[in-house]
Amino acid sequence: MTYIDEHDERYQFFRIITGEAMRVYNKYRYGLLESAYEAALKYLLEQQGFNVSRQALLPIYWDDVLLDQKYRLDLVINGNIIVELKAISHIETVHRRQLFNYMNITHLPYGMLINFSPDGLYSEWYLRDTKTDNIEKIKLLNRIE
Repeated sequence: MTYIDEHDERYQFFRIITGEAMRVYNKYRYGLLESAYEAALKYLLEQQGFNVSRQALLPIYWDDVLLDQKYRLDLVINGNIIVELKAISHIETVHRRQLFNYMNITHLPYGMLINFSPDGLYSEWYLRDTKTDNIEKIKLLNRIE
């Protein structure tokens, strides 16, 4: 098995999730609220056999004290992938930072930022290093045949 084959196999779930998001985009296009895309994507992913939580609550602590504030994660897939959905013109650093903070707070290893934009579907994939808490973007590898 080549390095590219191993990479493709390891991150196949990113491709599947992005493919289902593309199905949602092709049906609904741009202009709906995030919640509509979220509901449709949840449905399609569950049809593919994924376990999907929508609007999962993330408690916030100050040291060991539970605060009376919670964040809501758009989608959590299979208990280890956070999907942050947007329906805006373009992604900015603040949107990436939001996802990175969620990944660090939850210690979940995978994150996706998906934007249903006027120019088409946009998807970024991220991996959090469990030893260093660094988050790196997963790059698509291309085959040269």
